This record gives sequence, C-alpha cells and structure tokens, in this order.
Amino acid sequence: MVDRGPARPRLVDVARRAGVSTATASLVLRGRPGPSEATARSVREAAAALGYRPDRTASLLARHRSRLIGVLLDVTSPFHAELVRALDDEAAERDLDLVLSTVTARRDEARAAETLLDFRCEALVLLGPAMSDPALDALPDSVPTVVVGRRGTARVPGVLVSDDQGLELVVDHLAALGHRRIAFVDGPRGSIAAARRAGYRAAMRRHGGATEVDVLAGGATEEAGVRAARHLLARRRGEPPTAVVCFNDRCAIGLRDTVLRAGLDLPGELSVVGYDDSPLARLGTVDLTSVSQEPGRLAHATVQLLAAVVRGDGVGGADVVIDPRLVVRSSSGPPAAARSSSPDRMS
Repeated sequence: MVDRGPARPRLVDVARRAGVSTATASLVLRGRPGPSEATARSVREAAAALGYRPDRTASLLARHRSRLIGVLLDVTSPFHAELVRALDDEAAERDLDLVLSTVTARRDEARAAETLLDFRCEALVLLGPAMSDPALDALPDSVPTVVVGRRGTARVPGVLVSDDQGLELVVDHLAALGHRRIAFVDGPRGSIAAARRAGYRAAMRRHGGATEVDVLAGGATEEAGVRAARHLLARRRGEPPTAVVCFNDRCAIGLRDTVLRAGLDLPGELSVVGYDDSPLARLGTVDLTSVSQEPGRLAHATVQLLAAVVRGDGVGGADVVIDPRLVVRSSSGPPAAARSSSPDRMS
C-alpha cells in the first residue's frame, strides 16, 4: 500500500472553500488574468485559511512546453470517468492540464494515441489499454508514457490495483458466507481479465473448490452480463452456482437485471459481485458488492510515477501496485437453504 502520510490541503480543497472551479483557483494562484478581483480575493483567502502550498513533486513536468498530459480512455467506462476526474485534480495541483482522447467503435487505441501526440502532449497516460506490449513499447520513442490498470512493459511502467488480490477478496468474502459454487464471468481478452481470472482460480483452490471452478464467457459491457445470465438460466444439469463474480460492474449489472427479470431473488438465490465500485454500484436501487480500485490513490501514484519517468528514473519493471478494497453491499449474502424448482429458474 502507498502511504501518503498526513492529508495536506489540495487545490480542490481551496476551490471548494472559495466556491469556484479548480481551473479558476489555479488561475488565481498562478497570477493569471481572467478571474474577477472578488473571486481572486476569495481564492487567496481560502488558500491562506487552509495553509495551502503548491505541490512541486512534478515540477519537472510543469516546465515542459505544453503542460499537457494526454489521457487515453474508453468513453463507455464509468471507472475511466472517475479516474479522469481524480487525475484532473492531481494535474491541477501541479499546474498541468489534461487532453482526453477516447477509444470508440471507429477509433482504436492506436488512433486515439496518435491524436494525443498531435496535440504535442508532453506525456501520455493510457487507462486500461488492450494494445500489445510491442505497441506500448514504441510510444516512449515519442513521449514518456505510463499505463494505468495493467502491468507495465519493458519500457512503459504501470500503475494498477492488484487484480488477482481483488478477486481473492471476493472469493474469500463469498466463502465466508457459506458459498461453495462460485462462478466467474470472464472479461475481454487481455492482461486485466487474465489477472482477475487467475485470482479467482487461486482463491477457489485455496478454499478447496478447484473442482468447482466455473469460468463463463463474458466481457466488459452490460450486454456481456446479459449473455452470461442467459447461459446460467439455461442450465439444466448439475448444481447451479449460488454466487457469481463478474469482470466489472457493467457486466454484473447486466447479469443482475436479467436474473431479476427471470424471477430470482437476490441475494437469496444468487449473490452477485462486480468490480470497480462504480457510481452505479453505489445506487441504493442496485447496491452492488464490488471491488474498489481506489481511483484517487491510482491518480496520485500515476502523476508521481510520470514525474519519475520524465526525470529518467521510471523504467519497465517499476510498476506501482496498490491494494484493492472490497465494498460489501446487499447484493451478496449467505446461500439459500433450498432453491425453487421453477423451470424459469437456475435449476
């Protein structure tokens, strides 16, 4: 775990106290034109009251030409949205700005990265990239690069939560509730899904459930969860699982919606667990048990590592790995003593 020590006042705290945006607070504290005198006075008073001092740990980054950090993300990912917000707070602390480039149906990761280079970004942060190691290793020829959410490569360091540990936390939680038949809905092809799958298998072996390992095809979207749920509902032989762990929250929500529509009681007949602790998981109507990737800590470690990369200290193999945190909610509970034999149910 990364020990950040005592909390210090941050730019976002100054902005909140003054009732302005972090961008406005940054302009005032840098002496830039734009904000009114009343706004500037409010920001300066807030900074003085909080004892705010700029964080210069990434000052080498800030001295570069554009002061821009390019961030590649999946526009459909709620977790990426949260992580970008946390990265923006960290960047503002260091007088840096973010440029975003999204992966969409018509823009793959290579094209999205090229867009960031066209903006002359001084460094790149890639969120959960699926591109190959050789493709990643080519990027530092243009700019310093850090990946978030997966292991680094020979030339690109990574910042990530321990995905295998995250799945072990989930299986331990479910086993403690009394579950033995625990299924895992896999993710898309890539190192992130592989790490989570490995954590699931290792935890099942540790709990004596190696013979009951149950990995289902899935993906990263709600539609993938729907397909996995339909597969589970169609099972007619053997004992169905009493708990399902999904690759991420989006997949878990798709699965949850489908089994609820089929008439199952959650968590009485099936416990469902996700990964990411997204805003949707926290809604009272969803209340999904999930693994938090601690976006604030990921963002802080990312900018710190990026500064080291720019200095020439960051090299492949210097990954920063953060411990995940399991957030238990009402979607997981002890397995039911008996199950309905209704043909619409998992029996």
